[in-house]
Amino acid sequence: MNAIAINTVPAVLLVAATLDYLIGDPWALPHPVQVMGWAISHYTEFVLKRFNSPRQRRLAGVVLGIGLIIGSGIVGWLIIRAASWLHPLLGIVIEIVMVASCFAGKSLRIAAVEVLQPLTYRQLDQARSKLSQYVGRDTDKLDEPEILRAILETVTENATDGVMAPLFYAIVGAFFPPVGSVPLALAYKAASTLDSMIGYRNEPYTDLGWFSAQLEDRLTWIPCRLTVMTLALLSGKPQQVWQLCRRDAIKDPSPNSGWSECAYAAVLGVQVGGTNCYKGVAKQKPLLGNPIYPITPAKIEQALTLTRYCFLIWLAIAILSLSLSFIVGVNLIV
Repeated sequence: MNAIAINTVPAVLLVAATLDYLIGDPWALPHPVQVMGWAISHYTEFVLKRFNSPRQRRLAGVVLGIGLIIGSGIVGWLIIRAASWLHPLLGIVIEIVMVASCFAGKSLRIAAVEVLQPLTYRQLDQARSKLSQYVGRDTDKLDEPEILRAILETVTENATDGVMAPLFYAIVGAFFPPVGSVPLALAYKAASTLDSMIGYRNEPYTDLGWFSAQLEDRLTWIPCRLTVMTLALLSGKPQQVWQLCRRDAIKDPSPNSGWSECAYAAVLGVQVGGTNCYKGVAKQKPLLGNPIYPITPAKIEQALTLTRYCFLIWLAIAILSLSLSFIVGVNLIV
């Protein structure tokens, strides 16, 4: 990659982030996650019909996980290269669009607003219906405080795997020009999509989804801890936030969602967790944080703002670092 191409990398990240903030995911157009979801659904249907033994399904899960994650990265790389071959500017435009498609900041905010709006007018049935589109728990009997808790938990959990982790891998890819931001961001997005679709601990996905769930946990571990540390610094009370996470987050069976939710709870002064029902079966989630304040729409808005601040801080550091490395590289060449 030549010097001119390298110099476009910070601009690609900045414009992609702006595109996500202003527009979000235009679902009327083909989206990488839709393609991934289609592939996962068809493959899963095939495996569940043809293979019955746990060993066969586990092996099929490994094939699916490795194949989709690596395949998504390779396809993204090939699309960028083909577009750049047709015209360098076209390659940059396609790269911006594909990087933006990996971020979910706008989508996360829209999801929260769609549930909060009917709550403003005390339309609980509509709020429950909207919420059911975004969470796995039963929503038909939730009261307003429980709906607000569900929104906050969704916003704070997805802040890591839907917003910060894709940005993390896009930044890592940006520092390796032969690879680029798109392949790594798409590869992580594939891992996240696999986990959300088949990474469950219940049948029929117990064996098929185990590999994808474990791999996504490991891929999210570093960006999750970095997000927690960024939130702790933003709070102005980093030691208190970290201590609270070490007290409560370790109780959650997930190595990442508990830390993400707990960090936000600590900063906001609220408590999440409690009893959730899934298909009529009650499941107790660990309590995270201290109930200093009740969960309100304002707290959810504050959580979304914190995510935006984290995103901007990482983006600014990445752009500055990439620009400095480019200047140093040019000076060395000269």
